[in-house]
Order: sequence, then structure tokens, then C-alpha cells
Amino acid sequence: MPFLRKIKMFSSLKYLSKPTSDLTSRFMSSQVKTAVVMLNMGGPQHVDQVHGYLHRIMTDRDMMQLPFQNTLGPYIARRRTSEVQKKYAEIGGGSPILKWTNIQGKLMCEKLDKISPSTAPHKHYVAFRYVDPLTESTFEQVQKDGAERVVLFSQYPQYSCATSGSSFNAIYSYFQNKKFPENLKMSIIDRWATHPLLIKAIGSRISDEIKKFPESDRDDVVILFSAHSLPLKANRYLAVNRGDAYPSEVSSTVHAVMEELGYAYPYALVWQSKVGPLPWLGPFTDDALKGYVKQGKKNFILVPIAFVNEHIETLHELDIEYCKELGEELGVKNIRRAAAPNDHSLFIDAIADIVSQHLRENKPVSPKFLLRCAHCISSRCYDSKQWFSSVCKSK
Repeated sequence: MPFLRKIKMFSSLKYLSKPTSDLTSRFMSSQVKTAVVMLNMGGPQHVDQVHGYLHRIMTDRDMMQLPFQNTLGPYIARRRTSEVQKKYAEIGGGSPILKWTNIQGKLMCEKLDKISPSTAPHKHYVAFRYVDPLTESTFEQVQKDGAERVVLFSQYPQYSCATSGSSFNAIYSYFQNKKFPENLKMSIIDRWATHPLLIKAIGSRISDEIKKFPESDRDDVVILFSAHSLPLKANRYLAVNRGDAYPSEVSSTVHAVMEELGYAYPYALVWQSKVGPLPWLGPFTDDALKGYVKQGKKNFILVPIAFVNEHIETLHELDIEYCKELGEELGVKNIRRAAAPNDHSLFIDAIADIVSQHLRENKPVSPKFLLRCAHCISSRCYDSKQWFSSVCKSK
């Protein structure tokens, strides 16, 4: 028998001779103990997904409420599909949000395996609300993998009924037609607007971008923190007056970042991505730019304060529509956009710390999550929170 074949044979026998218990241990160690489900609205990876994506948004009554929504929603989706497809084509043909979420999740779980070995191995899953991988298919995979514990981790740092709430309601709906696994331990991370490492990551992105301004202009830079706006009108109550926490939580992030920066620059919170004719929370990002230019301001940095990775609202709306096109139209001297957290090391440390702390504290659901808005009249919201209260328990 050739020498190399002998070596391979004895090597194989060596592993086969290991005790069964050792082989079982090695097999079991590869299983998922803690599943971290990263919740977000998602974005079409290619233009063919745009219509389905818009259709799901326009027919989701958690996201927005339209008259005759089952008819008007699909109509708006059809009308907007071509326009939105062109925008995705201009940023490379699709949204990078899935790519970034997978990168973030992988790096987070690698860190979690080191800092929280008792809950390892950890595996991240992506659950998008309006495009693949959809919440339903993600949870089917989680159950197939046999995870012992599931952490529902909202990737919206600031909670809103229209975004975070919609994702949690989708999970509630999924389990209405299925028996909840008796041995599954599920818990929720619903908001993290002022986590110190998140604040440092955003501050670092801003500082990096300000260094790219001419030195003579840096002291004149106006920081515009831009967040996705919120419809004001919903049912008989204005959404903000209803009690949605989103505007105040976004504001808390802004003030924490400015404290990190020593309040060294003038700043304002502005709102983007308004859709449709109904009133939305303002001032809008483009209108704010126009107003400040009229006041003689010439240097701006736009900061995506409520987005943790790049997608259409940063790459097209902020970069192309505002920094490039509107900036040129207004004759702005310098206008730049700070990168989203993406895979910044401080951000990866932040999300790993948030999850590890959550696992240590063993508080499956926060009291704030279970508190409905003061003027909430949604039976779906009530039923969803009641359900989460019953299944998210310390075990």
C-alpha cells in the first residue's frame, strides 16, 4: 500500500476510534443554540422585486392607512413601480440592505460566540417585512434549525408603530396559524436609540466626513440629521399625537450624538421620504436645505440618523437627489453625506453588546414595548402585545 494511502487510512481510523460521546458532542456543538432574528423592512435586491415590495408596503395598515386601501394601495404600487425601478437602477440595480445586514449579523455572531459562550453557538437570521427573506420563511428556517432561544432584534434603533411595530405584528400573525413551540424561549430587543457604542459609531462617521471638508470651511458646517418621516394622519388621531415614540427617540439619538461631538457644530433634525398627499412630519430635508441656503449657509453634512445600513434612502435620496442634484441647483459650496454605520467596528461592538446584555439580563420583553400609544385604537396592536406578553417569558 502506498505510503500516503496508509497515512490517510490510519488518520481515518483515528477519528473513527473516538468515543461516541465525543462525536456526539462535536455534532451538537454545530447546532444553533441562540437565533438572533434581525428585523427590518428590507429592500428589493433587483428591479423585478420592486412591484411586490411596493405592493406589500402600500397594503400594510401598520405602515400607513389609506382610504379603500385594498384598492388604492395596489393602484399606487403599480403607478410608482416604474419610477422606483429607475431609482434602483441608478444605485446599481438593487438595494444593498440584505448584503449589509448579513455582514453585520455574521460579525455580530462571531463576537457573541466569544463574549457569550454560554449562549453559543449564535446564528443570525434576516427577516424582512416587504421583500425576501420575508418573516414567514425566516421563521420556518429558524424552526428547522432547532434553535433553543430566539432573540427578535429590531434593526430600527428608534421604535415606531409603522416600522418596528409592523415587523413584530407580522411575527404575531405568523404564529396565529401555528402552535408556538413549547420549548422555545423567545425575547425581544425593540429599541436602542441611545446605546453608547451606537452613538460613538455615528459620531465617528460624522467626524470622518467633516475631515473631508476644506479646513477653512469646517467651522461653518451645518449638520442635518435626516430620518425617515412619519405620516401625521392616521385614523382620527394624528400619528404623532397618538403617542408614537419615534420622533422623541430619534431626537434622543441626535442629542446624544451631538453630546459625543461636544456640540461643536450647528445642527438640526430633518425628515425625508414623504410619500403621498397626506401630511407628514417635517421639516423635510430638501426644504431645510433650501431654507438654510437662503440664510446664507453654504456647507452641509447629511447624517442618516435612523438607518443602520445603506439603502435607497441614503444612496439615492440623500446622495443623488439632495447632495448632487439639489446641491447643484442651490449652488451649495460643500455638501457631503456621512456613511451609515454599516460594518464600522464600533457598530458591530454595539449590536453584539446589546444582544449579550439582553441575554444576561433575562428580561424577555420590556415594559415599554407592552405599553400601547396613549390613543391607540388598533385591535391588532392590542392582540399582538398581549400575545408577546404571554409567550415571551423567563424560563
